[in-house]
Amino acid sequence: MNEVPVKRSNYRPLTGKKALQKTMGRYYALTNYHRYWGKIFRRPLAWVTSGAPVELLRAFNIHSAYPEQYAAIYSARNATVDLCEVAEAAGYSQDLCSYARSNIGGVLRPDLAPLGGMPKPDLLVACNNICGTVLKWYEVLARHFKVPLLVLDTPFLPHEFTAQAKAYVLEQLISMSNDLEEITGRPFDEKKLAAEMKRSREITSLWIETRQYCQNSPSPLNAPDLFINMAPIVVLRGSKAGIEYYRKLRDEVKQRAALAQGAIEDERIRLVWDNIAIWPQLFSFYKMFSEKGACFVTDTYSGGWAVEHAPGTPMESLATTYTEIFLNRSPKYRVNQLIKLIKDYKANGFVMHSNRSCKPYSLVQEVIRKEVIRETGVPGLMIEADMADPRAYAEEPVRNRVQAYLETFL
Repeated sequence: MNEVPVKRSNYRPLTGKKALQKTMGRYYALTNYHRYWGKIFRRPLAWVTSGAPVELLRAFNIHSAYPEQYAAIYSARNATVDLCEVAEAAGYSQDLCSYARSNIGGVLRPDLAPLGGMPKPDLLVACNNICGTVLKWYEVLARHFKVPLLVLDTPFLPHEFTAQAKAYVLEQLISMSNDLEEITGRPFDEKKLAAEMKRSREITSLWIETRQYCQNSPSPLNAPDLFINMAPIVVLRGSKAGIEYYRKLRDEVKQRAALAQGAIEDERIRLVWDNIAIWPQLFSFYKMFSEKGACFVTDTYSGGWAVEHAPGTPMESLATTYTEIFLNRSPKYRVNQLIKLIKDYKANGFVMHSNRSCKPYSLVQEVIRKEVIRETGVPGLMIEADMADPRAYAEEPVRNRVQAYLETFL
């Protein structure tokens, strides 16, 4: 995600861009050259979903790679259509998640994938707290690579997190730990897991603090800044490199807030974004807003990683934290989440991305939109697109809807 070239006419670019490129560049280099160093240091490579309990894997000295992260890069580098067409030609429906299709396309034709695609995994780890698609997606990968697949099933939470749900997930984590002992040949070390959790908590706290500075007016960050700078918290949770990066980012954003330096010039409209970024049109889309003085001061997407770890033993904390992911919660929970963001960040409106690929995120958005408008009185716009596949984006209708929406603030 950090690989996208920054072309922002009235943006104030972050000086920490080079630090981000260095941090993520090192991560991708380690991942792509894993076949050389992984065996030497006995570090298996796992492909994992973004909502998987990576701290447990790190405790077993496993290096994690994220197909969703690579899919975002494929999209930013305009490779998604070619890769999706490879998957579609192999029989995968165009209605399937574009992250899954481009990943499968990259597996079948790595020569078409940026960075040469992803290196072969030693195991796969999927958690269905973000969606159910990952289960079948990772089953396909497991059959193709002939490697173990570990699945963490988190029950959907229509209300509050129950003791029964916690016990159910905790039992699975213990079972997963046993499987990882067998796969790696290493014993489970609770102290090492606790150390990973401690670093993960620090990264999360730094990301929370950084985002909270956007409550200032003008906001020191806009949506593209949030989306690009969330990359390390996705792939480097529990790492010293992640902590070091977010300390630098926090300090720069804090200074901006103190100096009243906005991410865009002449901020006059404050908005909240809901859903995954539209990666192929990341800067061109938000430019339509920033040109009119509209800044996306916060969002639900990158906020998914701005959640403090739950208390308890390391395993109990993992069970609770990863089950309570907001996409695993009821529409009412998400209504309250969006209302709170609008109030806390003093937003004038919100924009929802009806994302063709991400059904769990998108299917209930219209219900949420109407309820949030009723409760807050601020206008909410719905945009139809796709997080990675540019074929689902219609430039002219989107531009017309955005312009009409922004005119309501005049």
